[in-house]
Amino acid sequence: MAESHPPNRPAIHDSDTELIQAINSGREDLFPELVRRYEQRLYTFGRRMCGNPADAEDLVQETFLNVLRYLKDFRYETKFKNWLYRVAASTCLKQRRKSKFAPERQESLETLEPEAAAVAADSVPKWVQMPLEKLLNEELAQTLQHAIHSLPEAYRLVVVLRDMEGFSTEEAARILTISDANVKVRLHRARLFLREKLKGYFDHGL
Repeated sequence: MAESHPPNRPAIHDSDTELIQAINSGREDLFPELVRRYEQRLYTFGRRMCGNPADAEDLVQETFLNVLRYLKDFRYETKFKNWLYRVAASTCLKQRRKSKFAPERQESLETLEPEAAAVAADSVPKWVQMPLEKLLNEELAQTLQHAIHSLPEAYRLVVVLRDMEGFSTEEAARILTISDANVKVRLHRARLFLREKLKGYFDHGL
């Protein structure tokens, strides 16, 4: 899971960096602290990507096993969280192919042109701005979850990373090892699809 970066990029110094440096210097006993910091976030990411709790738990376990295996390859020029989600995204794609809960059919978004409607890739959909408790307590939550899970994995990853996990376009591109432009195109098409699925809940779409 080694990562390539532009030369001479300055190292990032934060509490994660200090913890990782300690672990890589021989303090393997501190690894549970790294797990504690991120296991709930990864579980939430797993639920958003996989839907099924068992798959989400497997994702967390496999991700941290991979982190433990590749942590010495971590480059300090990037945030650990971004590197972690790159590992998680890769793990998720491999896991979904084996999961019995994976949908048999996914929607095709390739026919949706980026210019099909005026939905800017850098704007935030209305459902993202809604209070979490409103999403959790209403029928909208199930509709949204079903719509997201019917997206092809490549599009679902972009939507989850950008609109639900809060990564920037540049960060999502690096996590997924694709171009910024590709992230914007996938995000645009996915939002068009979700807007159509959720149009009954909003007067003006997403």
